[in-house]
Parts: sequence; C-alpha cells; structure tokens
Amino acid sequence: MEQIIHKAANLVPTERQFKWQQMELTAFLHFGINTFTDKEWGDGSEDPQLFNPSELNAEQCVKTCKDAGFKLVILTAKHHDGFCLWPSKYTEHSVKNSPWKNGKGDVVKEVANACKKYDVHFGIYLSPWDRNSKLYGTDAYNDYFVNQLTELLTQYGKVDEVWFDGANGEGPNKKKQVYDFARWYKLIRSLQSQAVISIMGPDVRWVGTETGRGRETEWSVISADVQSQEKIAAASQNDVVFKPKSDVRGEDLGGREKIKDAKALVWYPAETDVSIRPGWFFHEKENEKVKTPSQLNDIYFSSVGRNGVLLLNIPPNKKGLIQTEDSLHLFRWSEMRNNTFKSNLAKLASIKISKGKNAHSLVDGNYKSYWTTSSPKDTSAEIIFTFPQPQTFDVLLLQENIMVGQRIEKFGAEYWNGVKWISFAEGTTVGYKRLLRFPTVTCKKVRLIILASRLNPTISEIGFYKQASGQ
Repeated sequence: MEQIIHKAANLVPTERQFKWQQMELTAFLHFGINTFTDKEWGDGSEDPQLFNPSELNAEQCVKTCKDAGFKLVILTAKHHDGFCLWPSKYTEHSVKNSPWKNGKGDVVKEVANACKKYDVHFGIYLSPWDRNSKLYGTDAYNDYFVNQLTELLTQYGKVDEVWFDGANGEGPNKKKQVYDFARWYKLIRSLQSQAVISIMGPDVRWVGTETGRGRETEWSVISADVQSQEKIAAASQNDVVFKPKSDVRGEDLGGREKIKDAKALVWYPAETDVSIRPGWFFHEKENEKVKTPSQLNDIYFSSVGRNGVLLLNIPPNKKGLIQTEDSLHLFRWSEMRNNTFKSNLAKLASIKISKGKNAHSLVDGNYKSYWTTSSPKDTSAEIIFTFPQPQTFDVLLLQENIMVGQRIEKFGAEYWNGVKWISFAEGTTVGYKRLLRFPTVTCKKVRLIILASRLNPTISEIGFYKQASGQ
C-alpha cells in the first residue's frame, strides 16, 4: 500500500492534460439538422434541405463564449444523425446539399476561423454512431469514420480537443458497430498531438452525470482498469443506448480503498458536462428555461470548484446565433464570478506555518510557485492567517500544484472567535482547484489544517473571498 500511495502521489498530468485543466471553462455548441427538426436525436433520414441558418454568425457565437470567460469551444461537427456541418467528400448527408449558402457553406470552417480570431481554443465532436451511413455496422465504417476524422483534423488548423461519446446504437442495417478506438487515437496523436481526447478517450473522462455537479471527492489519479473502453461509462447525452458498465458514477474513484489493488495507475481527470437549457439542441419552447446566473454559479462551484473542467453546452438557434436569453444569463454569471474573485483577502494577512517553506507562495497569484512541508513524511500541517482588521468572507479557494501531484486527502478550516477555534469548512480532495462556500465568517484569524495527505502536501494558492451581491 505504501508503494502504491507513493506512486499515486507522484503521478502528474501530461502537458496537454495540464493545459486543458487550466482552461476551467469550455463550451459545447450543439448545432445541426436537429436544430431545424426540433429534436434531440435525429434518425439519419432528415432532408438536408431543412438546414438553412438564415443569419449564421460564428463570430457572434464564439465571442459570446469568450466574453463569458470560456477558453475553448467544441462544435458538434456530426451528431448521431450523420449530418455533417462540413462538406465531407465521403457522404451526401451534409451542408453541401443544403440551401444554406447554396451548398457552398462550411460551419466547421467558420467556427474554427472565429476561434482563431478571438484567440479561443477549438475542439470538435464527431459522433461514433451514425444513423445515416449504410456502412455502419461493418468493418468499412471504421475506414469511413477515419476518413471523416482526417478531414476535420487536417483542414481547419489547430484542434485542441476531440470529443467522442459512447453512443453505440443500430445503423440503417440494424447492426451495431465495433469501434476501432485505438486507430482513432493513433490518428489524432499523429495529426493533432496537442489535442486532448475526451471522454471516450485516454486523456479526459466523463464525470458520470450531466447535472454539472462533480464529486465532493474527485481524484484525478485512478486505477488504470477504469480507463478501459469497456468500463468507461459513456451514457453521455442519453442513457438509453449505452449503459454505464463500471462505478464511474461512484462517489470516490481514487481513494486508498479504490486503488489498493490497482495493477496500474493513470492520471485521468474529470470533465463535467451540462447544458444551459433542458435539451442539448436549441428548442424555442425552452427559452424560458435557460439556467439562471445563480444556477450557473452553483454549477461552477460544483464542477471547476471540485477539481473538474466545466463543459457547458450553449446551443445556437435556427438563425445560427446564440439566443439573447442565453447570452444575457452568461454575461451576468460572468460578472458574478469576476466580482467575487477580484480581491483575495488572504493577501492582507500575515501567514504563519507550522512546518514547511515558501509561505509567500500561497498568495502570490503564481500557480507554479507553491508551499510544501519539509519532508515527504510531513503529511499534515497548520497554516494561520492573521488579518490587521476583521475581514468578512464566505468562500474558500485552495489549489494544489498538480504538476507535482495530487496529494491532499483531508483538510479543515477554522476561525478564532476570541476564545476558541470554530470550524467553518472541511473537505477531502483539492486537486487543481477546490472552492467551498459557507455561512459568512467575520474574524481576524483563520487557520487551514491539512489533516491527511499522500506524502507532503503542496498548495499553490489559498484565497478567502466574499461572494458578490445577488448570489
């Protein structure tokens, strides 16, 4: 067990995984033939003539995401219906047979170009399931899929994320496909080596729900066997077609009990996906059901604030624009976040640490600098913040330096009321970022206690914040 914990504590993300984690906020644009049929899942028999976004403006879509704080946009280049948003030469079921721009349009190109213009990372979703292709269910389909994937990876510049779900229903011939994941991964690595492959992929896993809520205990280091394709729960977007086959929905995937018999360990972080609307594609009837700024803020705290990356779906409407209601809620939510985190009260305090070094690193705003204890055997510590005047706060931020490893297993936070220490927050894992909210505390002295850690803990940043009004 000691050897396994030592290995787990020293496992770190790849460079591509680390850059992905730093994005924190990523966006999904579900757009396609379903937008015009008012469906969530098409059956592949749709007439391409239905696709005609009258005012498609990829720049409006991407800039809306950027202005709301999103760092990456993933476009549904092809959903389960098989309709392609680019003029693929391998099928007629695409924009080239639509009236939009007289069949000369290319949605993928326009979104990719908009991402370049606004310095937003670009990603693609290509559904493995294809309800239109007659090849689906045969060996030839894997060639077809690779050909389309190659088009997307070679014609639109840099791709930073390739997103697959596990939908595996029947095609037109009533057969299911055996997916050649290894071949797909090899192709992506050869053509776009910087791209993370999610969530049916080796870089990023699905968190296990589509509620926007991550685990209270979220380990990025898990047993390697959970990563096998047969055991990844891939019920993304609908639970009907592909049932989860493992405990990926469990409350703890990487605790000591979960990894004690592991044959290998892997860094496999969680992506938390949810839609800003009840559905994934735009439906006019849902305009009054867009998640409110407060709901989006709750999602932020339970996804990014629980060592995950949020993938929020923001579906363009039939015109090809982000709907006004969606934009308004996104911007108000962004304002709430910015107002909350603009001032770290911890910077006002003097810091005393029971053991370790680099106390100044805790509040210097530099993720790469960090505090740690003096020895790997020092798995606990106490950090005391003393303010010159009483401060009021209701948010605690913690960040570990995951390029050293994810180590903290349990922590608590207390304030001094003049007589004794009073607990106001506690948690288990930290990872890249942990955010906790609690009833308002006003005090002059706070202490953070690291109660358990895999080897010596590392902390890059500690913050105390007061939530902006209106939350």
